[in-house]
Amino acid sequence: MQTMERKNVETVTAFIEDIANRSLLEKTDQFFIPQFVEAFSDRRYTVDEILVQEAKVIAKIFMTAVHSGHFAGSAPTGKTVKATQFREFRFIDGKIAEHRGWFDTATLLPQIQAH
Repeated sequence: MQTMERKNVETVTAFIEDIANRSLLEKTDQFFIPQFVEAFSDRRYTVDEILVQEAKVIAKIFMTAVHSGHFAGSAPTGKTVKATQFREFRFIDGKIAEHRGWFDTATLLPQIQAH
């Protein structure tokens, strides 16, 4: 990995792991995000995998949280859940210029539905 790519990976990792950025990680284009934020408390984000190509970094992130509110027709379970989020970061001059994210609800929903 080239030096600039390595620095970009380090910047993304620090960004994700910094609790001050939690609200930024919760901003996606997905319509359900306000309900998601209300339904899942004590959210924590950790980097699972990072792919880098020049000025673009894609991170696979695990979010763990407590299902403490209604979401997608499911009443709060109190369970700790694990969901995958993917984020794409674009760099200009060594700084994050933009980023966007997507949650994988296909792995989240089965964890909160009643059996």
